[in-house]
Amino acid sequence: MSGDVDVGWTDAPGAKRLKRDLGDILMCQTRPRSDCLLRIPSEIAVLNQIRPAARLGVICAIQNLTSDVLHFEVDLSTPMKFEAGQFVVIEAPNLVGGRAYSMVNFETEPEKIVLVVKQKPGGRFSEWITTQIGADPEVKVFGPLGSAVFRPEEKKSIVCIAGGSGIAGIMSILESAIRADHFRHHKGIVFFGVRTLADTFYLEILSRYVAASHGNLKVTVAFSHETTANISLADYPLLYVANGLVHEVANKVLTNPDEGVIAYVAGPPIMVDAAIRTLIVSGLPSRNIRYDKFS
Repeated sequence: MSGDVDVGWTDAPGAKRLKRDLGDILMCQTRPRSDCLLRIPSEIAVLNQIRPAARLGVICAIQNLTSDVLHFEVDLSTPMKFEAGQFVVIEAPNLVGGRAYSMVNFETEPEKIVLVVKQKPGGRFSEWITTQIGADPEVKVFGPLGSAVFRPEEKKSIVCIAGGSGIAGIMSILESAIRADHFRHHKGIVFFGVRTLADTFYLEILSRYVAASHGNLKVTVAFSHETTANISLADYPLLYVANGLVHEVANKVLTNPDEGVIAYVAGPPIMVDAAIRTLIVSGLPSRNIRYDKFS
């Protein structure tokens, strides 16, 4: 509405829906150069208790989890406190714009964060990071950000629906829940959607979470492009398998969820939209659904 700003990435994917003649901006790609007055076309709930900040980081420990999903870690110049489910924006040298990635790990105030990136054709960051193995490049890190957070003190059962690399933030939520022994008195159910068995990762860690949940956490891996008849998770007997898109699998299980349940959704935008519809149709109030859609 007023003020001076610097738009860092005019061609960001999310900018396609902007009405620039009306002053629309993507706040995640825009820096204020003066005091600014913003009009936000939605209801805003201030959930975050931690102020985001800029810091430097060094990327290390790059490794393949699948043929198109990479694990990497960032050593931070200063420790960063964050809530489980939050994300950071990473800016790499010679790449325009920041990319948002959810933390996989959870600690009180870690000096290192763990992230995953889905490799996509034309994805400049994912193409760049594959060339940086052993180089330990320095990047800019801004965060923490995001409102799809888990707080044990809310004392709620949880439902998590994740597609592919969207499982990253869910892993942080589960880690936080296990550390707080949340599942001693509350239930949790996780739906992890992938295409085929070759696309799975973090199954060992998910199994460990189930084992530590006092029988109150159930994890189902949904395969959209491979039948369960051809799939064996013999190494992970505590995990369940199902066929279908992850929101479809969740829809078969979620009937009249308790109003006290908090749902977390993460993954590709189309999957997130479908999962949100599934949760609302199942009877869960929209105010109980938390997500951060990266589009």
